[in-house]
Amino acid sequence: MSSADFQPALATAAETTAAVRRKWISASELMQETLRRIDLHNPALNAIVWQDREIALARARQADAVLARGGAMGMLHGVPVTIKESFAYRGSPSTWGLPALASAVSPATAVAVERLARAGAIVVGKTNVPVLLGDWQSYNPVYGTTNNPWDLTRTPGGSTGGGAAAVAAGLGCLGLGSDLSGSIRIPAHFCGVYGHKPSLELVSMAGFQPGPWDGSPGYPIDLSVAGLLARDARDLALGLGVLGGPSDDDAKAWTWQLPAPRHTRLADYRIGYVLDDPFAPVASDVAAPYERTLAALSKAGAKLEHGWPPGIEPQAMLQTFTYLLFAFLAADAAEDERRRWRERLAANPDDVAAAGAAEPHGRWLHVTRRRLACRALWQQYFASHDAFLLPTAFTAAFPHDHGEPIGERVVDTPEGRRPYARDMASWVSVATLAGLPATVAPVGFTAAGLPAGIQIVAPMWEDGTSIELAALLSDVAGGFTAPPAFRL
Repeated sequence: MSSADFQPALATAAETTAAVRRKWISASELMQETLRRIDLHNPALNAIVWQDREIALARARQADAVLARGGAMGMLHGVPVTIKESFAYRGSPSTWGLPALASAVSPATAVAVERLARAGAIVVGKTNVPVLLGDWQSYNPVYGTTNNPWDLTRTPGGSTGGGAAAVAAGLGCLGLGSDLSGSIRIPAHFCGVYGHKPSLELVSMAGFQPGPWDGSPGYPIDLSVAGLLARDARDLALGLGVLGGPSDDDAKAWTWQLPAPRHTRLADYRIGYVLDDPFAPVASDVAAPYERTLAALSKAGAKLEHGWPPGIEPQAMLQTFTYLLFAFLAADAAEDERRRWRERLAANPDDVAAAGAAEPHGRWLHVTRRRLACRALWQQYFASHDAFLLPTAFTAAFPHDHGEPIGERVVDTPEGRRPYARDMASWVSVATLAGLPATVAPVGFTAAGLPAGIQIVAPMWEDGTSIELAALLSDVAGGFTAPPAFRL
């Protein structure tokens, strides 16, 4: 790329940091351009909900000064990024959508955000979330509703919906998010960008909590991870190289580097896939781009094999996931709320959500053993296969729906209405339960012009393999396309 070819609005992170280092554009000029785009486009999206422009501009000037002295701040020198509102950032609130926390600013910055900053990235703002991150839409009483850049009447997804909308619209090169029930992957699918859920515990979650964070430890995490959204797959690897690895005392004992992908040609990949299943049928409008992707992979010479790995039973594993999810969500439940969960469980002993909230720790241990057994089955499968393709969700982005209770919402599909709360997490739960890395790659559009992203699951710790396969897919199945209203 030459200086004349560099287009800062929608450039990749790699292109952007290269342009700054080569002095095609200064970090300060780039930041001014990013802020101009935020002023132009964010009012329609409401993706970025908190900013401190003075700090961002000061960081840009610092990046320019370091470069003028012949130095560099790191792998992301000068790159504008957004961070999910749920991460602590010194001087900002982390409300998680709760009005009571709107004025409570954090005295410390989350480890993941600090790592981005140490690598030279510049935070341009925090992005919107649902209340307590508990929805696949992004709206709350503090900051309002975030819209999808492909159709403002539709949701960008959740809970990192603001981050996905911002990246798709060119309001930053990377978006830091989190993922438990698809909170990175579903927004990536809905907004037509790349998203990566890393291997469990690869990226520190310290400072990921509601309200101010003072550096004290949070809960141990058995499902949730921190990861990235980007407009280019290889930017995910660039960012993960910055974010991954041990922190604090752990860093005294071991180090980490991103393993190389298993292959760098599509023809060398051995890929399993299930792109529809009775446990969560995929709507026909989303199935069409998935089928085109399979055809493109076959034409490129990839070895494809349909079917679940031996021993993998998706419905049973969804039940295990649901139990662990509600065990986590109910950790701070008040006694009367816990009593209601116990009553619900007594009325229906098969209610795994109630069991997760009410059963003793002993059951959690037994269910956790099933989670680890699930991972072992996948690792056995990956001894002879390199990756596994799954849908990201049964539907493309749907119209805003803030109806309560959430359990009564439905999603319209060409085949009819589907239960929202029951089905949205089905396909993303597979990788979450096993702790496996999963990358979402945009692979085309529905007949209505909405993006579709396919989910690529890789072996534990081999995040580079799913990311590289996502990058290679862009050559045959589409890749990122800027939403028409946000191309300038």
